[in-house]
Amino acid sequence: MRGADTAAKNRLGPASDEDDLKTNTRDFSYTAKAIRHPSVLAKSYSVQKQQTFVKNKKWSTKIPKPELRNRATVANELQRLRDEDMPGPKRTGSPSGIAYSNMKNKDSEIVFGVSPCYLALAHGRRALHGLYVKESRVQQRPEVREIYRLAESLGVTVQQASRRALDGLCGGRVHQGMCLEASPLGYVADNERIAQCTPGQSLWLVLEGIQDPMNMGALLRTAYFLGVDRVVASLHNSCPLSPVVSKASAGAMEALPVYGSDDLPDLLKTQIAGGWQVIGTVGTATKAVHVPVLPCSEFHWSQPTILALGSEGSGLSAEVLALCGCLLTIPPGGEPTLGMDSLNVSVAAGILLHSLVSCKRMKR
Repeated sequence: MRGADTAAKNRLGPASDEDDLKTNTRDFSYTAKAIRHPSVLAKSYSVQKQQTFVKNKKWSTKIPKPELRNRATVANELQRLRDEDMPGPKRTGSPSGIAYSNMKNKDSEIVFGVSPCYLALAHGRRALHGLYVKESRVQQRPEVREIYRLAESLGVTVQQASRRALDGLCGGRVHQGMCLEASPLGYVADNERIAQCTPGQSLWLVLEGIQDPMNMGALLRTAYFLGVDRVVASLHNSCPLSPVVSKASAGAMEALPVYGSDDLPDLLKTQIAGGWQVIGTVGTATKAVHVPVLPCSEFHWSQPTILALGSEGSGLSAEVLALCGCLLTIPPGGEPTLGMDSLNVSVAAGILLHSLVSCKRMKR
């Protein structure tokens, strides 16, 4: 009888206050463990942070756990990197923190970006007036420490500046926390010097009427990376070698002399008389031409070669086309649609130059 009563009581629930206390204690321990779980703590911290923001109008919540403190540190670091690599709003007037009128010398310009500034210092093709670096932990980066060392060895003054000041110096462009005041760097405009070939040179890149500075910078970066011996651009209807071009080239413009010619057809005739061949480029929808048209992968060369590229809109002029012994094309992977039947000039240059350089290496 007693066993039956006990079983009935167990089915109905706790038999006493003591049993109630034991059950509640057990449930509380499970709840406490759940609250201590990192995901719950994160949610709790988020809610607490929002409440603190509403009350105090600022973020001042104490971070309860080391894990969350580490997360906050990582988030701050990512935010800092984003601020350094993204352009700020364009500002006018004198940038704060720098006496702009006293800083900028007559006829100087502002080179911006880590690689352009470093290569401008390393190659010494400009007159250098001052280096301006963001007031942050950017100075801890190894490449920036090397720039500091190089600037000090050259006697260039290094000055820390706020992000707003740097934005003002470069017109709100992406400066990566670094600007360099230096003399302009233009084309090497000497026709006699252009025509003088260094022994062993075998590949030139000739650019006619490239007006977009971003394309010009990408072309110079590609030419430098793939080992082009010389780059020549038409002085007429081409963009100047500005700091924007230098940044787009990742600083290649500082290391690679860019020659400028006021008469490309005459220069090409001189080179052809000296044993060079000139090859041009055409799109997929090619009209009748007087020379062979080959896919770039089928072209093989055994003599010094000049690759000529025209402007983004009209391509090569009739005078330059008439001097080409062959025209190269880049076959598309599928059926091109209207407006998508060609490549950007800098992308096309990368494909064509890589094909030419690969062919030369195979012959070796």
